[in-house]
Amino acid sequence: MYFRDRFEAGQFLAEKLHHFAGRPDVLVLALPRGGVPVAFEVAKALHAPMDVFLVRKLGVPGHEELAMGAVANGNIVILNDEVTKSLRIPDDVIETVARQERETLTRQRQMYRDDKPASAVRDCVVILIDDGLATGSTMRAAVAALRKQRPKRVIVAVPVGAPDTCAAISGIADEVLCAIRPEHFMAVGAWYDDFSPTSDQTVRALLDEASHWTQAETGGSSR
Repeated sequence: MYFRDRFEAGQFLAEKLHHFAGRPDVLVLALPRGGVPVAFEVAKALHAPMDVFLVRKLGVPGHEELAMGAVANGNIVILNDEVTKSLRIPDDVIETVARQERETLTRQRQMYRDDKPASAVRDCVVILIDDGLATGSTMRAAVAALRKQRPKRVIVAVPVGAPDTCAAISGIADEVLCAIRPEHFMAVGAWYDDFSPTSDQTVRALLDEASHWTQAETGGSSR
């Protein structure tokens, strides 16, 4: 099965999460940027508030598509030891990349939220969404950072994922929904007809629209 784009993938994923619809304790969090269109469709279908959870992949220098780890808000750093050790990546190189990605996190926080506080997750059922799971480094960092904020449950949901990675993530999340687990996974983008990058402008527009429907459903109060 192939998805036309991330929005269609989100609609497909929302059908698998329909039992969370209308619950006041549910919060949908997207990993930017690619997870935002997916999460937008899920949040809309579930009538749930939506926000981004800021986390950045640490790409191997010269081969940035290969993740050697990830960083998230709260000074959370998750490393893929298999990658860093097999490629013998020095600590100073890892720290340089991590510093650069932390700076990007700061810029994203300003761009997406105007430096407004992130949504409170304490005692919430958090549905954490990305457009797919490959190595899982970014998702591991996100789950680790979320745990520090004491949500009621952390549910990882993606339209497609590598079977081994989905199984590994199930060891740190309360529930994992990988809607499709292809035996021959290859890469996340291989399962989308349109896997073009999601722009910052699109992220901001979708967050603004989600904020408007949340305020309309709650009479203008914060959920």
